Amino acid sequence: MTDGPLIVQSDKTLLLEVDHDLADQCRREIAPFAELERAPEHVHTYRITPLALWNARAAGHDAEQVIDALLKFSRYPVPHALLVDVADTMGRYGRLRLEKHPSDGLVLVSTDRAVLEEVLRAKKIKGLLGTRVSPDTVAVHPSERGTLKQALLKLGWPAEDLAGYVDGEAHPITLAEDGWELRPYQKHAADAFWHGGSGVVVLPCGAGKTIVGAAAMAHAGATTLILVTNTVSAHQWKQELLKRTSLTEDEIGEYTGTKKQVRPVTIATYQIMSTRRQGSYRHLELFDARDWGLVVYDEVHLLPAPIFRMTADLQARRRLGLTATLVREDGREGDVFSLIGPKRFDVPWKEMETQGWIAPADCVEVRVTLTESERLAYATAEPEERYRFCATTETKNDVVEALVNRHAGEQTLVIGQYIDQLDELSERLDAPVIKGETKIRERERLFDAFRSGEISCLVVSKVANFSIDLPEASIAIQISGAFGSRQEEAQRLGRVLRPKASGGGARFYAVVSRDTLDQDYAAHRQRFLAEQGYAYRIVDSEAVLAGEEI
Repeated sequence: MTDGPLIVQSDKTLLLEVDHDLADQCRREIAPFAELERAPEHVHTYRITPLALWNARAAGHDAEQVIDALLKFSRYPVPHALLVDVADTMGRYGRLRLEKHPSDGLVLVSTDRAVLEEVLRAKKIKGLLGTRVSPDTVAVHPSERGTLKQALLKLGWPAEDLAGYVDGEAHPITLAEDGWELRPYQKHAADAFWHGGSGVVVLPCGAGKTIVGAAAMAHAGATTLILVTNTVSAHQWKQELLKRTSLTEDEIGEYTGTKKQVRPVTIATYQIMSTRRQGSYRHLELFDARDWGLVVYDEVHLLPAPIFRMTADLQARRRLGLTATLVREDGREGDVFSLIGPKRFDVPWKEMETQGWIAPADCVEVRVTLTESERLAYATAEPEERYRFCATTETKNDVVEALVNRHAGEQTLVIGQYIDQLDELSERLDAPVIKGETKIRERERLFDAFRSGEISCLVVSKVANFSIDLPEASIAIQISGAFGSRQEEAQRLGRVLRPKASGGGARFYAVVSRDTLDQDYAAHRQRFLAEQGYAYRIVDSEAVLAGEEI
């Protein structure tokens, strides 16, 4: 037994004592191969999963490095079975390789013929392969490169993709040098992506993922297709690229519901790309409109199914995924690994906060007690209506109004799921509302007025969940959400994490109905943030209404 900061358990969980002198060094060494699951105050829990180990292998780490890290920091003897399993699991990666041969084109090569024979007999693999070139080599249909990687991952034999990338059409892009410079972690993230070829960069909201994208574009020096969540986000990307790079207005195209410009750098929305007309996704042709050298997927955790499918055909292109969290409620993180690439860079939110790159945040759950009549109505409501009822109860509106008044003069966002609830709050608070039907020009006018301080309170629907840059927003009040979505909770907190000019912190309120589905879903929604180290304080709505200190 040593005085290490880590307890390694046979169920593949790692417990890290946060206050130990070696905790930071240990965290850095285990982060490449272990996923952070929970990060409360004193002990953080990591888990070693096959996907995490294969991510580590793809990033250049081997089993010996992983085992050395576990042995070096573990307080107790490391279970031998776990060490064997780590070596075996990591040994699975790379026994199958995708390569490009001069005469045979794209091929699947195996260093272990038994593994090749095993996968060749899998039903989901057969249609993806061509002829047997040699005992250890099989031809692959180029269009099936991504689909094959997906299928092999699910079989437990992830292929190492060494087939390389086409350079695409060259287009000079350099970073502007006046008045700013890349933060160290942004440079590290862009370099890690470029050296890896393709993959995902995970950074907290407010940490400048767009700038990482710009740095990757400068590395590529090629035509670039950027996919974003909405038109407002497309405009923000364009403004940021004009400010941070050598690109001019004429070099950047917008491909959205209102414009269809294809230029050396083209920014398109997921929505327009996945719009189906007469049974076909006709806008997916944009993927083939130019010889793209780089494809950037903003908020990659939101990739819709049609884009996932098209991404399988883009394996010869360099691909960069950007996200604050790889959590997908549909469990398709493995598909992101297969089709976009492994995680190339990740950093804990609290570490960024400690370094001053994002604002410190105080999370408060305000529990509202329903009136007797509301409780009875909730109890007798149809099951499918219960969540909506308890999430939109009238009693919440009094609490929201009290919170807004408490923070009068501070830049405040009121965020919700249900439009009728938001309309009512907009009227009650005398604050403008932004929702799906709000015209793009009006959205941008209101966001600009909020940024300048002309408007201090905005009521917003889920259209503001993603990729909206509101640096001075310091208060967020969430009144309803998309059931138990952890990813949405993280994005909504992210609206207030941009560093403030004043150096101040942020406050995130979740207004929740006690003893209802709303409370159950809130617990699930908060899980990701708890894993990142954000603890929710729970206060009673009566304290808020009475104006007490909270």
